[in-house]
Amino acid sequence: MTREQYITDHAALFWYTPESKKKDISDSLLVETILNYGTMDDVKALFALMGMDKVAEVFFATKGRQKQNYFPQIYNFFTLVFNRYVPQCNPKRQTESKTI
Repeated sequence: MTREQYITDHAALFWYTPESKKKDISDSLLVETILNYGTMDDVKALFALMGMDKVAEVFFATKGRQKQNYFPQIYNFFTLVFNRYVPQCNPKRQTESKTI
């Protein structure tokens, strides 16, 4: 499945984005929307499309207000998941492990 096909299949989650702009959706918006509003099947398909490493990298790269766009439960859950399965993608965890 291509990225464009994935976005088309999940168009209802991007209702606020004009059709002409959907091809320009950034990785961070795609990850944020699917993790916040998608089903677990949508998340699995996102992992298959982008790879869990890339999704975790995008997830942990969010800062400031963008980080606050994740629901607190979603942020906590995926922080635990990514720390378990791709800990190298969490820069905060790498810093903590170096100081111990």
